[in-house]
Amino acid sequence: MIQLVNTIGVVADDTTGANDIGLMFSKNNYTARVEIFEEDMDVKVDSDVIIIDTDSRLDPPELSYKKVYNATKKLQSIGCSSFFNKTCSVFRGNIGKEFDAMLDALGEEFAVISLAFPKNGRQTIKGVHTVHGKLLEDSEFKEDPVHPMTESNLVSILQKQTSRTVTFIDLDIVRKGPFVLKDAIEKARKAFNYCIIDSENQSDLTIVAEAVHGYKVLCGSSAIAEELPKFLNVTPMDSPLTDLKINNEYGVLVVSGSLTPQTRAQTAQLISSGVPYMVLDSRKVFTTEERTEEIKKISEETQDLLKQGRDVLIMADNRQEVFLQTKEIGKQRGIDSLSISKMVSATLAHITEDIVNETGLERLVIAGGDTSGTITRKLGIKGNYVLKEIETGLPSGLALGRHMLIVLKSGSFGKPKFLIHAIGHLKSLSK
Repeated sequence: MIQLVNTIGVVADDTTGANDIGLMFSKNNYTARVEIFEEDMDVKVDSDVIIIDTDSRLDPPELSYKKVYNATKKLQSIGCSSFFNKTCSVFRGNIGKEFDAMLDALGEEFAVISLAFPKNGRQTIKGVHTVHGKLLEDSEFKEDPVHPMTESNLVSILQKQTSRTVTFIDLDIVRKGPFVLKDAIEKARKAFNYCIIDSENQSDLTIVAEAVHGYKVLCGSSAIAEELPKFLNVTPMDSPLTDLKINNEYGVLVVSGSLTPQTRAQTAQLISSGVPYMVLDSRKVFTTEERTEEIKKISEETQDLLKQGRDVLIMADNRQEVFLQTKEIGKQRGIDSLSISKMVSATLAHITEDIVNETGLERLVIAGGDTSGTITRKLGIKGNYVLKEIETGLPSGLALGRHMLIVLKSGSFGKPKFLIHAIGHLKSLSK
């Protein structure tokens, strides 16, 4: 039975992912708004898609369950009838707990999962996930400091995190068309709780979207959301955005806390283009004295440049030797890798807050999911409206809670010149 959907409710496990899926809907003329999760949040229904960012990917599993359960209940209370659990496109995080939380909150026992994101090199064939042609276990995500991905079979990855049953439908069935696929999903629903569906390219996702758009709970990457609106019976709302009113003449600030190969290439391109840069020495985040000195030095130098109209990059030192030395210092102090990562993000957030408060800066680009979440919360940003696509999965936004244009970039997304393009994009919006 096809549902008549009014407002689509999404729960996303990190800030950049929340904007990523919002973009997929907004490309189809839907208005999308991201809200940062709070226990007592009051959600305004002024958009076709309401996305709650739980920032739970790095949380302990039980805490992530609680956040997603409560966020889903909130979306249900405002009248959403279609739900999406947006995860990392390579299944990092508390996948099982978060999927279970949404089903439990809704009193449901079945969800369809589409993890493939072909435009960003993520493909699923016979239930096995690859990234730019490499098995997930052989990709850069094998070295993820918090959630290292050491296998590629999605059924196995998810089944280890849930007591509910998991199956998959392979590409041969998908390519027989939406009616055959729908029959296969219905058979799976009788025996399983989670059904992962293969996709290799965007045409496959179109077939999947036609087959699954009537199901109450969908999960996975954002890519399927680009195809879903073609089959949903929704009349988009008028956008609540009328005038950006961004007149700030300072430069654009870029803050990078990601150590992924993609972000390394992007910061290198930005530096080679002549943009001045400041480097946070992650070895100095462990003591109050050294951390305070780093914050003061970087903040003051950056403010001077921004006031001259210069664009500026602030980045965590991404040299391998510095990363290893930082990890060793943490180990000697009994601090794990996740805690170190959060300390670096918190320091970058402190620097950014100082700069924004002193200058009134209104244009900001942040690279890295955890860094984006930490900085936006530090700035008092409660979410954002999704504006325009810069590159695949990477939109601009108008912040809620602080009047700013923002770009929040997943560490592993974007072409080498993305940061250069993001700066130009924000300047064009300002005009």
